[in-house]
This record gives sequence, C-alpha cells and structure tokens, in this order.
Amino acid sequence: MQRIRLRYTKRGRLRFTSHRDFQRAFERALRRADVPMAYSAGFTPHPKVSYANAAPTGTGSEAEYLEIALTAPRDPDQLRELLNESLPDGLDITDAVESRTSGLADRLTASVWELRLDGVEPARAQQAAELFRAAEKVEVQRRTKSGMRTFDAREAVVSLEAVTDGEAATRDTDRPSDKPCAILRLVVRHVTPAVRPDDVLSGLRAVADLAPPVPAAVTRLAQGLFDEETGTVTDPLAPDREAVTAAPPTAAVSAAAKAPAPEGPR
Repeated sequence: MQRIRLRYTKRGRLRFTSHRDFQRAFERALRRADVPMAYSAGFTPHPKVSYANAAPTGTGSEAEYLEIALTAPRDPDQLRELLNESLPDGLDITDAVESRTSGLADRLTASVWELRLDGVEPARAQQAAELFRAAEKVEVQRRTKSGMRTFDAREAVVSLEAVTDGEAATRDTDRPSDKPCAILRLVVRHVTPAVRPDDVLSGLRAVADLAPPVPAAVTRLAQGLFDEETGTVTDPLAPDREAVTAAPPTAAVSAAAKAPAPEGPR
C-alpha cells in the first residue's frame, strides 16, 4: 500500500466551503481521476483519507494537509496534476510527496495567519498588536457545544505584528480597496483549547478596543513544526521529501513511471 501526502489550498470564495464540502469535492475528484484508493473495511467502506487540522469555515488557506492510501503505486506529481484537473479552481493541490515518515499530524504544531482588516488604519492595528503582546493574559469567550467557555488567547500567540500591503502574502479582490486596510500577521501554537484567529480578534477588541467595521479576511499562510530557535514554522512535508531523495524509488513505483502510456484507438 502506498501513502501520498498532499498540500492543498482554499482560495477566493471557496474559503466559505466547509470541511465536509471539501471532503465531498475531493472524493469526487478521486473518482474522476481514477485514483486506486484503498478503502476501509465494514458495511460502509470509505476511501482511506486522513485530514489534518482543517482550517475553520470562512477562512482561506495556503497550507491544508491530508494523506491518502493507494492500492497501486502512482507518481505523486502526476497524481497532483490529475486531481487538479478534477477539482474546482480555488481548491488546488500544490504539493504531493510519498509518505516515508510517520506522524504528519504531530508535525503540525503551529500556524501562520494573515488578517486583512478593511477600514482600519495600519498605525491603529500596530498599536493594538503591541498592547496584545504586552498583556500577560487576554481572556476571551467562545461558544462551544457545552456553552460559553473562557480561555486565554495570549499564551498561544508566538508573534503578532502589522505588515505593509507590499509585504502581504495574499490579495483579496472581493474586498474594497479605496479604504484604509491594516494587515496583521501572527504565529499561533496549536494548543488545547485551540486558539483561532477570531479569538485573537476578540482579544484585540478586549485589550485595545479594535473592532474592524467589516469582518476580517483571514488566510492561513503556513502550518507545520514550530522551530524554537528561528521562530519560524517549517514545512511538514520536508522530512518525507528528504527521505524520498535519499532513498531510491521502490520497484513498483519505478515500473509504473517507466511503463509506456496506453495507445489510443487507431
């Protein structure tokens, strides 16, 4: 059984798709691309797809991850191209690598987020970020299935700073452009309970009375293992990529890559 790990995006208006919507679209793409999926056992078999730490509905992302299990070997790059032909624009597979290491979910320990605050002056956002960083604790509330829950949003935030529009990693053409726009970038550890970008926005409202006039456009730029020395979030697929480079391809994958393409009708 071969396992392939994929990185995919949620861009533009497709950021409003729920995780369940994406699951349905992805499974349809697997069928259209004729991917030899492995299935679970039991009365209702399901394709073996493992999703890791999906972004909340309404947020965009450049760094979502999943793993699929195949019953026959496939070249990861060719698989990526076939899936992209079957997925809607905005849900794009940007990377694919054969799984050669364990614990993908264990390597997703932090995320880099970008918040676009339309109608907010950049200097005002910078001031609010400084007040948030200076606070020892920022308590916020979130409604859960068991009711309202209060927790500290400050402890999980490694960094929070304002960036210029030229430094921004994303562009949102659906948002107005003739008004002030502040952009915040933050690194958040994955803790329990999870601290989401909207929790940080609630914290900014609490400590600095920062309340954007329209909802923020939120995009996850990266997620992976947090490097304590550099303060950066590393690529979670790098260990698999390095293992594939160091080791020769399996005989099955080599044969599949070298096999001639089937001839069409004459």
